[in-house]
Amino acid sequence: MNQYESVVIINPRVDEEGVKGLVQKFTDLINTDGKVEKVDELGKRRLAYEVQKNKEGYYLVFYFEANPNLISELERIYRITDEVIKFMTIKVEE
Repeated sequence: MNQYESVVIINPRVDEEGVKGLVQKFTDLINTDGKVEKVDELGKRRLAYEVQKNKEGYYLVFYFEANPNLISELERIYRITDEVIKFMTIKVEE
């Protein structure tokens, strides 16, 4: 299993309950073939440039270990989730 960090930017119009639901959804997905170590909710931040006509976004950072084949499925789910406006997953080298 490899260590990963995944940064997800959520649409700022999503309410607090919606964000908690998304955190739970992504955590459950990662836990199917890995283990979430920590989730940082960084809150609303100003974006460096407009993304999908949004100047702000709600930042989430997931720290987890997983098998490499889970990453493609995780990113597929990010892409089809309407509330996600941007994401990036990187492998953390020890």
